[in-house]
Amino acid sequence: MGRVSPGDSTTAADVRNRANPIDDEAPSFFEDPKRLIQTLVIVVVLIAAIYFLFPKLVGVEDGVRQLRDGDVIWIAIAVAFSVLMFLSYVGLFKGVVADQDLHLRWSESYQITMAGLAATRLFSAGGAGGILLTYWALRKAGMPRTQSAARMVAFLVLLYSVYLFTLVINGILLRTGVLAGPAPAGLTVIPAAISGGVILVLLLVSLVPEDFQRRLARSSPEHWPGRLAVRLATVPATLSTGVRLAIGTLRSRSGLTAIAGAIGFWAANIAILWASFEAYGVDVAGAVIVQGFFVGMVANLFPFAPGGVGAVDAGMIGTFVLFGLPSGAVFAAILCYRVIAFWLPLPPGIVAFFQLRKTVRRWEAERPAVALSGPPAGQSPARTFTS
Repeated sequence: MGRVSPGDSTTAADVRNRANPIDDEAPSFFEDPKRLIQTLVIVVVLIAAIYFLFPKLVGVEDGVRQLRDGDVIWIAIAVAFSVLMFLSYVGLFKGVVADQDLHLRWSESYQITMAGLAATRLFSAGGAGGILLTYWALRKAGMPRTQSAARMVAFLVLLYSVYLFTLVINGILLRTGVLAGPAPAGLTVIPAAISGGVILVLLLVSLVPEDFQRRLARSSPEHWPGRLAVRLATVPATLSTGVRLAIGTLRSRSGLTAIAGAIGFWAANIAILWASFEAYGVDVAGAVIVQGFFVGMVANLFPFAPGGVGAVDAGMIGTFVLFGLPSGAVFAAILCYRVIAFWLPLPPGIVAFFQLRKTVRRWEAERPAVALSGPPAGQSPARTFTS
């Protein structure tokens, strides 16, 4: 189907469904004082632990003092790379979501991605806060529930496919000596093997048929085990659709934007880390920076730290120390990286959330007119769903 416009084959029911307001509640991340205070307390405790307790445990008491000694020029270069990181993230969203089923403006894509990035940083581990906020925004933009979930899965699949493939390729090349640098097995081939296994699982999941849930519903009895099985089938069915959408995106006109955004996001992160090492005079091979970054980022899955605060810092510091780098300088460089890559997006992200609230109200006001008569001439069809 195409856009809803006079003369197309859209049924009256379709028009009514698209015109009806979407009743998903907005995430209250940035508006609930109790939630904000709780998050702030947790973050402060974790920061205190990583800045003051952790250095004493690993014997780098001078690490905090070294933070003052960073080269200002290299730190400025790291900040410039952070801007590239933001742009790449927005580009990935545009390529996978905004230019596919929704035609969102760059400004609208920026608001969704930056607000989601801030929610990811502050609320819930493993990106759960950002996923919830992005899902809400897509629903408000007019995308159906199942399609919203599938497009978000496609976004994450493309983003983390770069992560997984880099761990496989870089780890093997380091271990075999093709790339220069220390190559302990626990930091090279083992992460490569695990990543390869995850890639294989994703490829196998993509073979799950699109109507898997419907088939199971037809064959399952009506008692509770059957209903539970149908509910659980939603996960592989949605994941399978998302993987196929990700592959399909690469073949589409926006595929270049999507892959450039995914690669650019991780490359910009690594460039920030490289500039941070340079700022503190740490001489480290490029392949080691890449491997240490990706291995250390696994700590982002730690369930009790908002956005991996403290866990990622400790994980990355420990990884580079295991690679044989001096602990004091590594401590300063990693904390410099985290300030720029992790904390810097928070203020614009919180601002973007409130901008997004205004945009959503505009979408809701425009939706009935757009659904019944199509977008006004010359206006971007930002709220029109296509499939």
